[in-house]
Amino acid sequence: MNINNICKKIFDRLANINPTPKTELIYDSNFQLLISVMLSAQSTDKSVNSVTKILFSSYGTAEIMLNLKLLEMENLIRKIGLYHMKARNILKTCDLIVNKFGNKVPESREELESLPGVGRKTANVVLNVAFNQPTIAVDTHVFRVANRTGIAKGKNPLDVEKKLIKNIPKKYLHNAHHSLVLFGRYICTKRNPKCDQCTIKNLCEYYKKI
Repeated sequence: MNINNICKKIFDRLANINPTPKTELIYDSNFQLLISVMLSAQSTDKSVNSVTKILFSSYGTAEIMLNLKLLEMENLIRKIGLYHMKARNILKTCDLIVNKFGNKVPESREELESLPGVGRKTANVVLNVAFNQPTIAVDTHVFRVANRTGIAKGKNPLDVEKKLIKNIPKKYLHNAHHSLVLFGRYICTKRNPKCDQCTIKNLCEYYKKI
């Protein structure tokens, strides 16, 4: 069975379990999504949601958030890892959104990646979730599942991303990121993967070796 057929079978099964996988970040606008994803680097969605619940209740737009001083922003997000750097990047990003992009989150990869603290992974999430583009952000979960199952082996996230886009059927590309994230978060975990609960184990290279 070639890799495209394997991918089709895997995503058929993942879609049967969860036809419309969604991010677990909580947000009410494209701006709030962007900030949440920026905060999520090396942090869990649960910890981000606990911080943004307070942050967004008072500072829910770029224009309002821009009124915060750096120390105030740091205090609001200090429960998040790398909060010093993230606070600086968020305030600089707010300034650009307000003064360069007309109070709107930009819709192109080039413009998104021009924002401080926004790399390819963050841009891919925003493009996918906010603007319905078939991008795949390769985080630790996606990277692990892609390599472990064998559907997209690679030594770095960009290599894995390119192979996933090539191998996954087009009809599943839009939901692929969240399908793999949730699968990696709850089933194909880093330690002690739950192979006994896995619906794709007979298609998985890792399972065939254990």
